[in-house]
Amino acid sequence: QVQLVESGGGLVQAGGSLRLSCAASGLTIERYAMGWFRQAPGKEREFVAAIGGTGHFYYTDSTKGRFTISRDNAKNTVYLQMNSLKPYDTAVYYCAAAIGSGGLFIATRYSYWGQGTQVTISS
Repeated sequence: QVQLVESGGGLVQAGGSLRLSCAASGLTIERYAMGWFRQAPGKEREFVAAIGGTGHFYYTDSTKGRFTISRDNAKNTVYLQMNSLKPYDTAVYYCAAAIGSGGLFIATRYSYWGQGTQVTISS
């Protein structure tokens, strides 16, 4: 049974940092593309960052330069380092796993999802 468990969310002031973790079980993350998405109240789930199985990195314009995705294959864990946080980064953040490396910006590409972790940025 595949499980993705996110942790590391919380409340921080604008300009602060958080590191989210996604611990995987039931699958080996180096064989999957791993992504982070977020969903704010009343909005659609949006792509944040991904790392392909070949190690390529993908970001959106709003997160590039502030967020860094990484993975530790030995720990079977994916991370999202978030710096210079802004109030509009407030959302529930989800970790997800996809087979293959195409279309990683699209949520429906992902087969497995975590339960999410709340990130709240105060102004």
